[in-house]
Amino acid sequence: MGAGGDDFQVRRHGLRYGVPKRDPPVDRVRKLAMKLPDVEAGTTFGYPAFKVAGTTFAWFPKKKEVEDGSVAVRMGFIERDHRVATKPVAYYVTPHYKDYTSVLARVWELTDAELEELLASGYEFVTLARRTPKKRR
Repeated sequence: MGAGGDDFQVRRHGLRYGVPKRDPPVDRVRKLAMKLPDVEAGTTFGYPAFKVAGTTFAWFPKKKEVEDGSVAVRMGFIERDHRVATKPVAYYVTPHYKDYTSVLARVWELTDAELEELLASGYEFVTLARRTPKKRR
């Protein structure tokens, strides 16, 4: 089957990388995020978010330029740029987020294992940031 046939399969069956589009993206993310220690489900600006010790590490932004079904996850710029460069079908950044330590991810372009790893990375980013001592001025 050629690339065109693969695209047809994606459109017709809602599949990409073997991920059926059964559950809404927020449900997929919630199921995986809540497996991490001390995670709380809540909201940020009225939209679903996942926090640890009160700090958001993943959320569903509703900016005009953010694609439906995308989750934003906190991470450093180097990791973000690497993800976007190596898998642009799944990861992206909009002009609004270019100066923020986060990446946008198209949930349905990621397997559960990839999504779980992404969320764990965001979780680790915020938990390590909380433990890092601030420099005194």
